[in-house]
Amino acid sequence: MKILVVDDSKDIASLLNQVLSTVGHTVTTAHNGKDAVSLLSANSYDAVFLDIAMPDFSGLDVISKLAEIGRVKTSPIVLFTATPITDSEVQDLMERGVHSILRKPVRLETLFAKIEEISKGS
Repeated sequence: MKILVVDDSKDIASLLNQVLSTVGHTVTTAHNGKDAVSLLSANSYDAVFLDIAMPDFSGLDVISKLAEIGRVKTSPIVLFTATPITDSEVQDLMERGVHSILRKPVRLETLFAKIEEISKGS
């Protein structure tokens, strides 16, 4: 799968890149929301793993911008969050085109299961 990982933590992005590449995925990383929008505007990805809490241009800003340009539903978006999120926020994000939300820290088994789910079109 062709995967975009977006996280302002270079350590997390690098680790995900290494792990996902090792099991055969093609991974591109971005460290901020603006770069993510640029990449998503110009490229197609089979999955996007997007951190919600990033400075200056958050994951939520990315989703809003992609919706503006008609690209929010072109790739399944999985949000990462370390902060609690309410049921109404989850529902709103799903209505805006988010595939799913994973709580940080994310276990590798959970990450691989999510990739498998996406690859099967679930």
